[in-house]
Amino acid sequence: MMKIISTVIQLRSLIADARLSGKTIGFVPTMGALHEGHLELMRRAKRENDLLVMSIFVNPIQFNNKEDLEKYPRTLEQDSSMLETVGCDFLFAPDVKEMYPEPVNEQYDFGKLADVMEGASRPGHFNGVAIVVRKLLEIVEPDKAYFGEKDFQQLAIIQLLVKMIPLPVEIIPCPIVREADGLAMSSRNMRLTENERFVAPFIYQTLKQAVKLNTVLSPEELKRWTSEKFKKRPEFKVDYIEIAEDQLLQPVTHWNDANGVCIFVAVFLGNVRLIDNMRIF
Repeated sequence: MMKIISTVIQLRSLIADARLSGKTIGFVPTMGALHEGHLELMRRAKRENDLLVMSIFVNPIQFNNKEDLEKYPRTLEQDSSMLETVGCDFLFAPDVKEMYPEPVNEQYDFGKLADVMEGASRPGHFNGVAIVVRKLLEIVEPDKAYFGEKDFQQLAIIQLLVKMIPLPVEIIPCPIVREADGLAMSSRNMRLTENERFVAPFIYQTLKQAVKLNTVLSPEELKRWTSEKFKKRPEFKVDYIEIAEDQLLQPVTHWNDANGVCIFVAVFLGNVRLIDNMRIF
């Protein structure tokens, strides 16, 4: 039976008891509005650990758009039912006061990694992510924490964070989970209108085509090609398209600039901002 916990002190007490009995802990932090992508992270965490702890907390300090924060879906009752199906042991669902009893003023410097793509489009976002993830990891003290590769840059920031602090946790990257039509699963998808949801898989289709063209186009040409594809679809407004190496996510000008390269996109579809990425090699 899953326990729902809202205070740090109670969660720490339960985790201390589990540790005393030698149990390993897998952790999945979320902002709720759960979908199959989240559940896949949890299934893996459950398979690889004795106990599964997950958190639901809509973190206000990582939103640089107040309207986005207000519109973020909050579905705790529905989420709790879904968690029962994957065998979650502890659900940590604190309020803002519990997480931030004092004003927050920590500042992190992630260097070049935080200056591109999401970092450039959403100033302060990754600092807010780092603050909440560090707090959660220090509260839960998991052996392993699981993050999806849809938020590829966030994952890279968190991997750097746990080295900088340092924190004794293994960060486990998990592949993007997609709908049958290819759309990357996201809590934001539920905000799409019926027509927007119908056209949204165009993002995946375009990325798939782009990946195949790396043998005939340079990175810059491929970026232009991808941009032109979106320009022909007025439903989409491009925030950024980037072709970057997979470590510090810096743009590449030649395919031999790095051992691993991905294509990243962020687009607005109506009022909903969607991100996706795909590995080129």
